[in-house]
Amino acid sequence: MNQAKTVLLLGALTGLLLLIGGMIGGKAGMVIALVLAAVMNLSAWWFSDSIVLRMHKARPLGMQEAPRIHAMVETLSQRAGIPSPRVYVMEHPSPNAFATGRDPSKGVVVVSTGLMQLLDDRELEGVLAHELSHILHRDTMVQSIAATLGGAIMMLAYQMRWFAFLGGGAGRDDDDGGGILGLLAMAILAPLAASLIQMAISRSREYGADDGSARLTHNPEGLASALEKLGRESRRIPLQTHSQAAHLFIVSPLRADLLARLFSTHPPLKDRIERLRAMSVS
Repeated sequence: MNQAKTVLLLGALTGLLLLIGGMIGGKAGMVIALVLAAVMNLSAWWFSDSIVLRMHKARPLGMQEAPRIHAMVETLSQRAGIPSPRVYVMEHPSPNAFATGRDPSKGVVVVSTGLMQLLDDRELEGVLAHELSHILHRDTMVQSIAATLGGAIMMLAYQMRWFAFLGGGAGRDDDDGGGILGLLAMAILAPLAASLIQMAISRSREYGADDGSARLTHNPEGLASALEKLGRESRRIPLQTHSQAAHLFIVSPLRADLLARLFSTHPPLKDRIERLRAMSVS
């Protein structure tokens, strides 16, 4: 069900991108928008892992430096039936983790020093299993594509505003795109719609990775307990990152003001914890 929902939402993002291209340049604009999306997605597919690792100054975590983490990753990878991913570390006191890589053979799990210090073995195993589930189900690739399409929509919407202000839609009737008012409306609504679609994709994948962690560890309580600690400490020590990368992390690294909660790429922590604890009981 989550897979079908994700495909539909990615299709909606693509359709929104083509609609914007058509409103700006008709059929030629749609073709240009499609080519732009293809080029950006190909770039994201090949380079997203190296970009995000550099963005967060992550470095390889040596085997002797953290033998328990490497042992857990190796065991969980064998259970999941995927190659053991590379393990990286971010030097940051805010406890968090994320996974990246375009497919299971190129997977990378990144943990912060704050997370390594905060969690016990049971909780750490739950977090690592969550990230391995993202790699197993290729969520890292899906979310990179969603972020890239969203970025292209934001960029075209910005261009659309200038196009409308310069009178680019003055000669169009309502059937051809709504004229200047139609362009301005789309320039405002399209980024909002793209953000909501990205949010829906990310939330769906987070629930799926929580379920995957419970299956891999046979201990949903480990991840539930970890999420409680991570939620509390990440609010106390926020992690500075670009908003376009926030969806990668196991808990949102951004400050939880009202607007951030409304448009968060993560489901409410309370709901995730309750779902996990319900698995423990059943």
